[in-house]
Amino acid sequence: MNKKHLPLYLSIAVIFGLLIGVSIGGNSGNMLSLSKTTTQERKIKRLINFIERDYVDKVSTDSLLDGAITQMLGKLDPHSVYIPKENLQAVQESMQGKFVGIGVQFRIISDTITVIQPIKGGPSIKAGIKAGDRILMANKDTLFGKDMLSGAVPRYLKGKPNTDVNLQVYRKSTDSLFNIDITRGSVNIKSVDLAYMINDSIGYIKLDRFARNTYREFKSALNNLIDDGMTDLVLDLRGNGGGFIDIANSIVDEFLEDDKLIVFTKDNKGDIDESFATSKGDFEKGGLYVLIDENSASASEIVAGALQDNDKGTIIGRRSFGKGLVQIEMDLGDGSAVRLTTARYYTPTGRSIQKPYNGNGNKNYYRDYQKRINSGELLSKDSIKVVDSLQFKTPKGKVVYGGGGIIPDVFVAIDTTSYMSNFYFNTINNFAFDYVDNNRKKLEKWTIDSYIEDFDKDEKIFDSYLTDIKDKINPSFRAKQSIKRYLKASIANVLFGDVGFYRIIHQEDKMLQKVLELETKQE
Repeated sequence: MNKKHLPLYLSIAVIFGLLIGVSIGGNSGNMLSLSKTTTQERKIKRLINFIERDYVDKVSTDSLLDGAITQMLGKLDPHSVYIPKENLQAVQESMQGKFVGIGVQFRIISDTITVIQPIKGGPSIKAGIKAGDRILMANKDTLFGKDMLSGAVPRYLKGKPNTDVNLQVYRKSTDSLFNIDITRGSVNIKSVDLAYMINDSIGYIKLDRFARNTYREFKSALNNLIDDGMTDLVLDLRGNGGGFIDIANSIVDEFLEDDKLIVFTKDNKGDIDESFATSKGDFEKGGLYVLIDENSASASEIVAGALQDNDKGTIIGRRSFGKGLVQIEMDLGDGSAVRLTTARYYTPTGRSIQKPYNGNGNKNYYRDYQKRINSGELLSKDSIKVVDSLQFKTPKGKVVYGGGGIIPDVFVAIDTTSYMSNFYFNTINNFAFDYVDNNRKKLEKWTIDSYIEDFDKDEKIFDSYLTDIKDKINPSFRAKQSIKRYLKASIANVLFGDVGFYRIIHQEDKMLQKVLELETKQE
């Protein structure tokens, strides 16, 4: 599913770029000794001294140095990046899968921080914060008004563990204004967006990333589905930009038999490091479908490639991103860091999945999506260009290709019928929140199953939305069908969270329909 179909409230943390991590804060024995001063280091230091002493205007040498580092890394590969100190915490939080704060999902609505949902297990939900609450002040700092931007909010709500923040809160449902003290604590950033039984035998797990907490969440979800009678699993890696290689390996290990090769890496000296499956897998005999798309990258491609090369399961979707470089994060000593590519990874048959890059600014690297649109690749498998010299065979004789991304076993074209402009996404999400916010008492009766089955059968709410936008746009008949589904999903998201949103969207999901079609053929 395209990222624009995701719920549009502010994410708690952001992954900067598509990455494979070996270890956050990882060290390298090949780093320059800090006790020595090389010719290059003396050259840089001398230049900075000249600028500070003699340059005609006042400049920040820190920002100059940051820019120089960024330019230097830009000459290498697209995934060797500089992380300024003001961004490092967010990057590490995202990959560790947790942060310290009060634990709310929020949006800025009418210039006010509005709680979409308090995060389960977090300090806010324990303190009594509810969906729909407006946070007006934090420790006497005003948090509303036209100048309040969502990116500025975390610095008021996050902090050190066990520190208190006093919030002034307005609750619309009771028309009350009150103060509440919340002790900041560890808040989990979930990796498993959704896990449920599609039918009596097929389970579904959607992974958002491969963070430190991902395997634990995945394993719990997998065991619960097995207990529910699952014999076949759909593992959804669409839009998953990657994460830690060891976490990806642990997940693959659940599906492969002992001693099967999962992945190997090769560094600049030609040294090879191999990872093999162990005896701990709980779903080695189960059926498996893996969903990928053009935004599945890095660790997602390790999983898909390992399973495909070991003839396990069926890979469904479109060619993945094509990111096969391994990064290690190195501390630069001032709160900033560099994520440096130190190796390439290869699938068990020996495929490199890294797509080409020119190593000189890489301007065209991230335009690949537009190239895929122009070539027709997103609509037809026949438009995927393969290189015969990069052809490999799996143990059962299936032909697979290297050279840029994982090509699925079963192709599913992008769904152009569900396209909606940003106008619809924005107005629908605002309408959905307002509708729930004004009708919370009435909506308490709905369970997720009854909602999916019966909500808005008379289409009065849908008609109300169309009335709201009639002066701005007149949607076509085809657009109305997508709008209706997305509106119902967005209201479900406010009521039930991600599980409500995706279960509605999945009713028309082309890849899941393909899974059911393949299952029927096997019966």
